[in-house]
Amino acid sequence: MPPSDTTNNEKHELSRRLYRALTADRDTIPLVLDDPSMEVVKALLKNPCFDEPLLQVLLKRRDLTEDILTTIHRMPLVEESHALKVALVHHRATPDHIVLTLLPHLYLFELVTICFLPGVTPDRKVAAERAIIKRLPVTPLGNKITLARRATSDVVEALLNEGKPQILEACLGNPRLRQASLFKFLNGPGATAETISAIARHPRWKSRPELKAAILKNPKTPLVWFTALLPGLPLVEVKNIFVSSRISVAQKERVAEELMRRKRGC
Repeated sequence: MPPSDTTNNEKHELSRRLYRALTADRDTIPLVLDDPSMEVVKALLKNPCFDEPLLQVLLKRRDLTEDILTTIHRMPLVEESHALKVALVHHRATPDHIVLTLLPHLYLFELVTICFLPGVTPDRKVAAERAIIKRLPVTPLGNKITLARRATSDVVEALLNEGKPQILEACLGNPRLRQASLFKFLNGPGATAETISAIARHPRWKSRPELKAAILKNPKTPLVWFTALLPGLPLVEVKNIFVSSRISVAQKERVAEELMRRKRGC
């Protein structure tokens, strides 16, 4: 077949598919949803029978282009549907500027889900984390505790810094909590005797040398932890704690007792 005939046939076939996309009824639209041509998909979006359930099916296609997704974002269906907003945010090809406009519409734990989507871009993850952290001041305590157990390291650090004992306990069990976040907390103004004690007795964290030192250099640390932790520290670390300007007089006396005990070889 001559090339011109092939081209004409291809054009005719595409025209037929475009017409079908524009005019198909509700029952036959599903037959068009997998058409490989983005021109046909774009025509389908103009079909008056194209409704929300069909659009949700279409948004499961991973090959949709930014242009198609931008067109979908402008549809009245999306403006009226929470589920479609979520589906657009989940799609990898949705432009970042559109994702940013949709994030405020999502529920708290939908934002958490975005952080853990396979293949989520760093920028999108950071945007979701920032949206979560922005909502923390008005988030109920129960939701904060759940977040502390499930969220990403940056969100957990933000929750940790609130200094609430119930939240801290949940943070300590989150596998994504970084030691650096705890170290910063122990050296900051938000730590209290209760929260310091929770860290000191937690099975995951109680044996970390850097955290032990931070605990014993905090003026709010109860004296019981000096009795429990000092004997297990190297002599040089005990001396460093003794010369720290942060510890209280009573704490310094307890460290002096430990140094004297070692000097006597007890």
